[in-house]
Amino acid sequence: MENRPIDVLGIGNAIVDVIAKADDALLERLGLAKGAMTLIDEQTAERFYASMGHAIECSGGSVANSIAGISSFGGRGAYIGKIRNDQLGAVFDHDIRALGVTFSSSKATEGAATARCLVFVTPDAQRTMATFLGACVGLAPSDIDRDLVKSSKITYLEGYLWDPPQAKEAFLVAMDIAHAAGNKTALSLSDPFCVGRYRHEFRELTDKHVDILFANEQEILSLYETEDFQTAIDSVRGTVDIAVVTRSAKGSVVVTTDAVHEVPAAPVSRVIDTTGAGDLFASGFLYGLTHDYSLPDCARLGGLAAAEIISHYGARPEVALSVFLETLNASV
Repeated sequence: MENRPIDVLGIGNAIVDVIAKADDALLERLGLAKGAMTLIDEQTAERFYASMGHAIECSGGSVANSIAGISSFGGRGAYIGKIRNDQLGAVFDHDIRALGVTFSSSKATEGAATARCLVFVTPDAQRTMATFLGACVGLAPSDIDRDLVKSSKITYLEGYLWDPPQAKEAFLVAMDIAHAAGNKTALSLSDPFCVGRYRHEFRELTDKHVDILFANEQEILSLYETEDFQTAIDSVRGTVDIAVVTRSAKGSVVVTTDAVHEVPAAPVSRVIDTTGAGDLFASGFLYGLTHDYSLPDCARLGGLAAAEIISHYGARPEVALSVFLETLNASV
């Protein structure tokens, strides 16, 4: 892969995760369904936030998690996302920079507040989430840093951000800049519901603009409107340079025009919280790809990172993911 100052540039929903302990009485008082994710408006977000006790606040969002993981591997990551010039915007800005990620997106001075996902953790380890999308959905073509895209080996985009029309324009602008500079583009399908809403648009996007596609089994089945996994694999083959499909305990499948690689899941002693598993799988795979690992080894790195993240709460690794480079090299 061409030498560039940045390994992977992520573009996605910039969300602050606010995580605090709670009891069932608080959930009942707030009207939250335990274990579910509820979309809320700004006024409700402020009211819920005021009800929370001591909390951990950190940068979040699917692709932001992936870029943080790349940094933990020792890679060079950058991120573009929309935040507001408010308290949580400052939290997002500081936290993602502290991870070693390049982040220079301008802060909105008006409009909706910075997005946040309020996470209430009850004693039984259930995570109940209330999400206000806020400023992040205001990403526009003018927010795309052309020089940063040109300087990145891979520009990685988040399917969750395909809803707002101006964000779609921003996606296409970024992809065009990347390809004009001789760089690669990657897309995460993000969620089966995203695929269901934009199936034909996503197919056109993958056919014309995407080099590397990430999906889980449910997403790839939905994309090609089939219940047969092999049919979905046959359908995606040749539409992109590389398709990476995760299958939870079944491992992953990496598909190119010339080959299909099936890679088993990494062993995990316990599963505590699957939040961020796909995000961190992408971290390992993209780190490996930008450092010239073989495709099966890229998937193994992804599997090791995913296994680490599901062994504890939250979508940030508890150990430097770079230790898995030694694990992988020792197994070869």
